[in-house]
Amino acid sequence: MSDHQTTYGLVGYPLGHSLSPVMHNTAFKALGVDAVYNLFPMKEEALESFFKGLKDKESPIFGLNVTVPHKENVIPFLDGMNPFAAKVGAINTVVITPERKLIGFNTDGPGFLTHLTEEGFDPKDKRIAILGAGGASRALISVFCLLADKPRSIKVYDVDPERAQALIRDLSARMDTGRVEVVNCIDDLDIELSDLLINATPIGMKPTDPCLVSEELLHANMMVYDLVYNPAQTKLLAMAKAKGAKTVNGLKMLFYQGVLAFQHWAEMQLPENIKDKMWSELQKASAAK
Repeated sequence: MSDHQTTYGLVGYPLGHSLSPVMHNTAFKALGVDAVYNLFPMKEEALESFFKGLKDKESPIFGLNVTVPHKENVIPFLDGMNPFAAKVGAINTVVITPERKLIGFNTDGPGFLTHLTEEGFDPKDKRIAILGAGGASRALISVFCLLADKPRSIKVYDVDPERAQALIRDLSARMDTGRVEVVNCIDDLDIELSDLLINATPIGMKPTDPCLVSEELLHANMMVYDLVYNPAQTKLLAMAKAKGAKTVNGLKMLFYQGVLAFQHWAEMQLPENIKDKMWSELQKASAAK
């Protein structure tokens, strides 16, 4: 064992906005664990040598999260994936075993579903509209497609229709995507008939960002879920709220995927009081942004 401090961290690029260190370092401190969670911003060309370095038994790194744009890029460097992650084809958590084997997990999907359930939304037989076909969208679509009680329909729009088509083709090899339809324009999402609208794009993070959806499509009988959590209320959420829709941002999904990642690393369930501390610090850090 090396004399370096046990380290966990986040791999992605860029990482300026990340609140993950707040959450995980709070948990380490509360549990009395001598470990630190750091940011590892890196471009794609740096991944291979970084991941090779993790194999070194002297490496102080014992677990990682992976965020955009690398949730698929890192897969070739892993020794294995758990069954859900293998189906999704994207990972956001790496467990490094005592033998320095790298195992990939996806806690985005389960984290999202946990939050949806907590908000009282049951996807069974619902009409779902999704903006974006990136790594987050991949996890959400997978979760819906793998449910025993599936949604009635899942419509997906991406500014690059070929990207969306490729995503669904890829998933269809490993799960039933029969209820998923890629549409070529936002109007074809049928948002006005949807029970749930999800923004799985980064649009809304910058004050200058446009709102992808026109106001008249939003209605009171829907839930609008924006994965963006900084700002806490995007233009989309503000508009949806004004229409009487139920609105949620992605902060709780970030929290739940983080709790699940931590539990994979620690191989234990986190006590409720520790989770409460993590959530409280996450909210504070988010409000301070």
